Amino acid sequence: MKKIYLILLLLFAAFRCSQPVADEAEKPLPRIAIAGLAIESSTFSPAVTHEEAFHARVGEEVFTYYPFLSPDSLNRKRASWVPVLRGHALPGGIVTREAYESLVKKTLDMLKENGPYDGLFFDIHGAMSVVGLEDPEGDFIVRVREVVGKDVLISTSMDLHGNVSRRLAENTDLITCYRMAPHEDALESKKRAVDNLLERLENGMGKPKYKAWIPVPVLLPGEKTSTRIEPAKSLYARVGPAAAQEGVIDAAIWVGYAWADEPRNHAVVMVTGDDQEKVTKTAEELANSFWEVRNAFDFVAPTATLEESLKRALASDKQPYMISDMGDNPTAGGAGDVTWTLQQLLNRPEFQSAEGPSLIYASIPGPEFVIKAVEAGVGGIVEGFAGASIDDRYAPPVKLSGSITAIEHGDVHAETEVVVRVGSLHVIVTKKRKPYHKEADFTRLGLNPREAAIVVVKIGYLVPELYNMRGDWTMALTPGGVDQDLERLGYKKINRPMFPLDKDMADPDLSARLIRASDEVE
Repeated sequence: MKKIYLILLLLFAAFRCSQPVADEAEKPLPRIAIAGLAIESSTFSPAVTHEEAFHARVGEEVFTYYPFLSPDSLNRKRASWVPVLRGHALPGGIVTREAYESLVKKTLDMLKENGPYDGLFFDIHGAMSVVGLEDPEGDFIVRVREVVGKDVLISTSMDLHGNVSRRLAENTDLITCYRMAPHEDALESKKRAVDNLLERLENGMGKPKYKAWIPVPVLLPGEKTSTRIEPAKSLYARVGPAAAQEGVIDAAIWVGYAWADEPRNHAVVMVTGDDQEKVTKTAEELANSFWEVRNAFDFVAPTATLEESLKRALASDKQPYMISDMGDNPTAGGAGDVTWTLQQLLNRPEFQSAEGPSLIYASIPGPEFVIKAVEAGVGGIVEGFAGASIDDRYAPPVKLSGSITAIEHGDVHAETEVVVRVGSLHVIVTKKRKPYHKEADFTRLGLNPREAAIVVVKIGYLVPELYNMRGDWTMALTPGGVDQDLERLGYKKINRPMFPLDKDMADPDLSARLIRASDEVE
């Protein structure tokens, strides 16, 4: 009898011990929503951005942005995901209020319909400008917070050229941004935002106890803050180790966005974590490090006037010689249709003969010219005008007359692209503006940039494929809505003093502004 009793006792104990494991296995996965709007928009450009430019993806389609959330990925299995809406537009002009309100309403309606949530992955750029709003991302997150509730853990992912207002800092819980410019770590950074969110939900830690926010009164263009060179290279190299400290969740430095005139446009440092001393000290060290090297920032490549840039290119035996047409860079917010540079090229005697130095120009929007080219077909001779339909402040529409060498349909941005040969120039004309970043952008049009003497691209710093392809490179100081000479822009709303506009300003207060998890939504 005693043996039977002992056996039963052991069986009961074993059953009790097994219960927590069973309970753990049955624990529901956290419900996490995904939402966000991303654009970099210049208030110094006459261009305007409409809703269709965001190419909004909704529901399951949102997952296509994130390879780390593919159906067979570990992260996909760690939560019950609720993809809502995410839109990503090419950089451009200010967003219409109607477009913003429509996209935000769709997001909020879907969040209301599919809640409740444990977390939200908030994927934004941070440099969206909207007619009538000075802090769109701050407005957006407040309205999201009102729907999902103050207890939902929000993890925000951003571009390092975004802006972090106090309101955005208060209403997000976790926050991070890219650590490289060019942004070769974009997906890695977004994954980090998701990993941080999952970890805090899974381990029951929830919201970080402390968030340190420090505005740094520096406003510089991305072309002066590339992490390829010093001082940004060493400055950003400090971020990873800072974030890896015990008691710290993440650390980030935002350069900010130079081509919008709003009070939130400036650099920012933020550190999140549970150790108040480490969070505070780390944020202040990073902010002071930024301020100490402010005078050392310089362009990532040699700069010159367009005239001098062409002189260097024509004298060089390295090909392709890349010239950045910086002032109208559509990937920074330029209208993309300023004709000033192209007109200078067409006027140069070196390029007026087919036997002249081969030059590719990418690109100029000209929907009417494109229609004529499509009608004429490849090999046809076309004459027409392109460019300056949006930004005609520097030059009028440019007249192009030449043979059509390529026509391609179906590009997500350009829609239709044609190449017209004018003398020794191959000019890419598009129905809608498009940046040319990849070798395939050229080769699909029958162009071989590696064999061209000169390639002129509406861009600032070269993205990796073009950078690795270059024989040599000069950044031309050309006019446009993203002029690199910030003093010519005429800021009226940014906070002053601001370096480098106020070069002799006194040292700022770079002490940490601590935002506790208990702070109310503003």
